[in-house]
Amino acid sequence: MARNVGGIDRAVRVIVGLTLLGIGFFHVVAGTLAVLAYLFGVIALATAVFAYCPAWVPFGINTSRSSHVQSRASGSGQ
Repeated sequence: MARNVGGIDRAVRVIVGLTLLGIGFFHVVAGTLAVLAYLFGVIALATAVFAYCPAWVPFGINTSRSSHVQSRASGSGQ
């Protein structure tokens, strides 16, 4: 599983994830909205922890620097 989530992106995901979990935990919303807040909060935190977002693969989005470092290390730019 190659990394496709970079540093700033990971920080934003942690902030959004914790905010969504807080919204559910402190009963800012209730019912279905609380369940959705928990669900999306956990997903945001998990993608930040693993630095991988499977939803971005079909679109080719990659904010991680690891792919750039690998291409330089392999000598493809010479």
